[in-house]
Amino acid sequence: MKIKMICISVTMPYETLEHTADILVKCTGRTMEECFESAAYALFDQMVDTGTIEKKMRISFETEAEHIEDRLYSFLSCLLSIMDSDSSVFSEFIVKFNGNKITCDAYGETLDLKKHRPRTEIKAITYHMMHIDEKGPSVTVLFDV
Repeated sequence: MKIKMICISVTMPYETLEHTADILVKCTGRTMEECFESAAYALFDQMVDTGTIEKKMRISFETEAEHIEDRLYSFLSCLLSIMDSDSSVFSEFIVKFNGNKITCDAYGETLDLKKHRPRTEIKAITYHMMHIDEKGPSVTVLFDV
């Protein structure tokens, strides 16, 4: 049996694709920046109920990598690291590309296990099955659980 779940918010469309052990998501947008925003949203939406996250704080960060796959990996890994180290969760992202650099403003709040209803613990972002379609545009990424 194939199970496919499509989660669409006004600005963060993504769908989960079939995978035996981990979480595989395909994220779309009108631009690659929007695809990265959708991937960030999908990351947090798989971990907690993003509908319960309030925009009480903003963090800004920058990553840089030569290849677009490395940019996606670094960007999502940075967000996962911030969640792990600061116990923060986010539901809105503004991503800008400038050459090989990515800047991101993320909006959210401190994790509250009762309020945010944990879903799945994501251990890492992986390159396995990563696919970037710049013409579509879309990004597909596997979250290691």
